[in-house]
Amino acid sequence: MTTTIMVLNGPNLNLLGKRQPEIYGHVTLADVEAMCAERAARHGMAVRFHQSNAEYQIIDWIHEAREIAAGIIINPAAFTHTSVAVLDALNAFDGPVIEVHISNVHKRESFRHFSYVSLRADGVIAGFGTEGYDLALQKMVSLVGPKG
Repeated sequence: MTTTIMVLNGPNLNLLGKRQPEIYGHVTLADVEAMCAERAARHGMAVRFHQSNAEYQIIDWIHEAREIAAGIIINPAAFTHTSVAVLDALNAFDGPVIEVHISNVHKRESFRHFSYVSLRADGVIAGFGTEGYDLALQKMVSLVGPKG
């Protein structure tokens, strides 16, 4: 049985590579998905990769992860700072959760300094661009991957 990691992306990340490249870079979300799939496959694992601009869809995928995933990597984007509902869904998930942000949210507007998701996350990676997903995947493999 293959270990699955759910990678979830929130609002506006479908525009990655096109929207504010001075903040988010030129890498697309499809590029990030390919990197995640390749990294996971190297370790005999699978990735379920999703993006939505709808809060309810993110919540539904977190619920689905309870049945199919060993861990969740989540870039909740704007939902980071607003969604108690995403936090509640993550609190119902038993595996590890890693929160990822492409930009360093602590160097940005003050409203971005608080994260509901961080109240549940086992770790947070911020400010390393899209390489943050690779860092999160490396850590998730060490947490849920094959041992030995």
